Amino acid sequence: MAAESIDVAVIGAGPAGLSAATQATRAGLSVVVLDEQESVGGQIYRAIERSDAQRRHILGPDYQAGSAIATAFARSGARYVPNASVWQVTREKTVHYLKDGKVGSFEAKRVVLATGALERPFPIPGWTLPGVLTAGAAQILLKSAGEVPSEPPVLVGCGPLLYLLGWQYVRAGVPIRALVDTTRHEDRWRAKRHMVSALRAWPYLSKGLQLMRTLRDAGVPMHEAADDLRVEGVIGEDGAERANALSFSVRGVSHRIEAKVILLHQGVVPNTQFSLSLRASHKWDDAQLCFTPTTDQWGELDVPGIFVAGDGGGIGGAQAAQMQGELTALAIAAQLGAIDAKTRDQSAAPRFRRLAEVMRIRPFLDSLYRPRDENRVPKDEVIVCRCEEVTAGQLRQFVELGCLGPNQAKSFGRCGMGPCQGRMCGLTVTEVIADARSVAPETVGYYRIRPPIKPLTLGELAGE
Repeated sequence: MAAESIDVAVIGAGPAGLSAATQATRAGLSVVVLDEQESVGGQIYRAIERSDAQRRHILGPDYQAGSAIATAFARSGARYVPNASVWQVTREKTVHYLKDGKVGSFEAKRVVLATGALERPFPIPGWTLPGVLTAGAAQILLKSAGEVPSEPPVLVGCGPLLYLLGWQYVRAGVPIRALVDTTRHEDRWRAKRHMVSALRAWPYLSKGLQLMRTLRDAGVPMHEAADDLRVEGVIGEDGAERANALSFSVRGVSHRIEAKVILLHQGVVPNTQFSLSLRASHKWDDAQLCFTPTTDQWGELDVPGIFVAGDGGGIGGAQAAQMQGELTALAIAAQLGAIDAKTRDQSAAPRFRRLAEVMRIRPFLDSLYRPRDENRVPKDEVIVCRCEEVTAGQLRQFVELGCLGPNQAKSFGRCGMGPCQGRMCGLTVTEVIADARSVAPETVGYYRIRPPIKPLTLGELAGE
């Protein structure tokens, strides 16, 4: 079956993808947006079109801002393909996807990768026990279905999302057992170097202070500078082990909090599966402790005609993603002759200024909430690859036997070869090997990502 031809294919329906599609259709281009979810919004604005007034109130004004983006997209005339799992994007700009058990493809003149972010792995002892989720997963349940924990949760780690979720739970009437923050005094001292630019982004600082104030006013116990994190398990009547408590220390003093629901978070990182599969250039970002694709100011990779917009190119948040999506669309419109360079530049100028404004807070946040080494490079007994149950100790043994990087780790012990294809373990594997070899993560590199990016059967593939 021949692939359908269009001007622009957008992968992802979050703020970057929706904004790129809306801007591109305004220029007269034919656009299709493919997304895994059943409705638009991405992770940050998930289920925005289906949320009722109560849920929008709980989630707050930042979530509600997604309604305007979704409405503009709905009116744009861009084609939307929901429940579509994109499993390959080629360097020739062909997009292959799976929907309702059938494969299809688009041949695009330009492709926008707006795949957003993933939560950073948080490999501590007990993190694989039932009852342990990421804060992002818990927030998805709240956004998409209004689901909250049936037991008072403990929120553990660092980063704005941890406090945002706690704030949302308070508004939803959910009792919180405790918030355990790994941020230390030295992290705050390091962040002070960026205080001038942070103060120029005062509205963002003010929001953060309001989140903390709400949690304190609600009487949520808060612990700071937490070390030696461990999730303890208990054997239930069914013979299965599940989470029962969080133990940790603060300045040498041991603490233990009983809880059946423990939510972990230490920031988000770009979802680079597609840009890596395209063999585009990437670099190690030491500020955000992750690999990011190399792009020009418009988001174009060194694979001509393929762009990255939003958090997939570096973490900036929803407002930055919106601006980046629009800038990418302007660049594409100019390349395809829908607008001239002068119009592009005039339209882009205020968006570049707005992007710079919303990014001012980023160096401060990256410094303040830099994940601790011990929570990224775990002890020997901790499972790193959940799919294949490979521990950090086994990885270190692989290095002793001559393993130099993540791709060789696959051969030594199937690490990264499970259904998630390294999304859950990739950064941890890189950093464990780098630490064991005493070299930089960039020297070690990342998994060589190959299609299919998402699983599909041979029967489904043959259907194309």
